[in-house]
Amino acid sequence: MGYVLRDFRAEDAVSVNQIALEAFDEYRSAYSDWPSFSKNIGTMATLAQNGEIIVAATESSLVGAVAYVGPRKPKAAFFDPEWPIIRMLVVHPEHRGKGLGHALTNECIRRAQRDGASCIALHTTPIMKVALPMYQRMGFEFRRDAPPIFGVPYGIYLKQLSAQQGAPRDAAKSAAPLS
Repeated sequence: MGYVLRDFRAEDAVSVNQIALEAFDEYRSAYSDWPSFSKNIGTMATLAQNGEIIVAATESSLVGAVAYVGPRKPKAAFFDPEWPIIRMLVVHPEHRGKGLGHALTNECIRRAQRDGASCIALHTTPIMKVALPMYQRMGFEFRRDAPPIFGVPYGIYLKQLSAQQGAPRDAAKSAAPLS
């Protein structure tokens, strides 16, 4: 089954929010207040107000999403305002292990390069046993602790960028096939 990356559309909001909830559901016992946490997670589509959401889609449905928030755009105070950031990388559990998380992250890196950034940041937690090692393999390095979220420790990770690093095609101009 093939996948493409493309920019978020308003009609994607319900699906993106549902994927986010399904992607985080496996961690529900780790958060001290799952109802409050899931309420926030379930509004992922609102990240389009200050950022760019990229979705991974099959011919019939959305299966993943991520938000890219550019330099000098509003973001949590624990991030440097100059840093572009990656927010809420989510892949539907039935579509994991197919390179979607890597492809969505690479598209955020490409957009940071487009914006002339020298680095890109994200925050994640050690409970994410697949995502954190993927980020580290991609060159993200621990920078400092971030405030815990409902009892779960988080850290800020930073990747230095260079103009020579390759990145996938622009999802807004052309759908990037993944398989």
